[in-house]
Amino acid sequence: MNGPDHNKVMWITGASSGIGAALSIHCSRLGYRLILSSRDEPKLEEVKDKCLHPDKVRVLPLDLAEAETLQEKVSKAVDFFGIVDILVNNGGISQRSLVKHTQLSVDRRLMEINYFGTVALTKALLPHFIQQKSGHFAVVSSLVGKFGSPYRSSYAASKHALHGFFDSLRAEHHQDAILVTMICPGFVKTDVSVNALTGDGSPLNQMDDAQAKGLPPEECAKAMEKAIRLKRQEVYIGRKEVFGVYLKRFFPSAFSNFIKKAKVR
Repeated sequence: MNGPDHNKVMWITGASSGIGAALSIHCSRLGYRLILSSRDEPKLEEVKDKCLHPDKVRVLPLDLAEAETLQEKVSKAVDFFGIVDILVNNGGISQRSLVKHTQLSVDRRLMEINYFGTVALTKALLPHFIQQKSGHFAVVSSLVGKFGSPYRSSYAASKHALHGFFDSLRAEHHQDAILVTMICPGFVKTDVSVNALTGDGSPLNQMDDAQAKGLPPEECAKAMEKAIRLKRQEVYIGRKEVFGVYLKRFFPSAFSNFIKKAKVR
């Protein structure tokens, strides 16, 4: 099952649960060497134990909100296998609150983790990719990185910002053979809504109906790995919610009328 790409070193943030954990387990089956990161070291160890080849997995706890620590984390990551081939920027948090009820501190926290934390880790690893004249940033955005929806204002903003940053990075570093894949999932059955921040910064502690009916994370993980392996620039993963991207692109007025009535909370 192993191919020439499947022995690469893949570093996955947000690997302790949800999509990140599913991707870790799937890619271990394929033979990738893995570095798993999140804030929760015990859960990372649990994911490692579920991997088919735990001897090819390393655990590296980190907090995307602590940007000043990320350069040191990059050094440790590179030391594990002598190289990092792919960074999957998957770590982040979501939101479920109306604009009028959301404190500015919550808006700032979403941007700090989802955008600035991802950018800080990317910038810390970028010189390694430039030096080796190869590297691949896979960035887990969201379908709401392509369009906004109710109850997700700052989450959508943080994901939109990632598209602007990484589209620019791709253009600037194509001569260094550095690749960027933007991954935009729709509804996936994970705890992302349970852990989402509400207007005062407390967790929602509740599963969205749409989330509960979403794709299994294992199915999402397979599509993600395929998009990375095929070096796709952007991919949309989901069910009927994917059509929102095309509806907004080709029929923006119709999309605007649709999203006003969308029952997404």
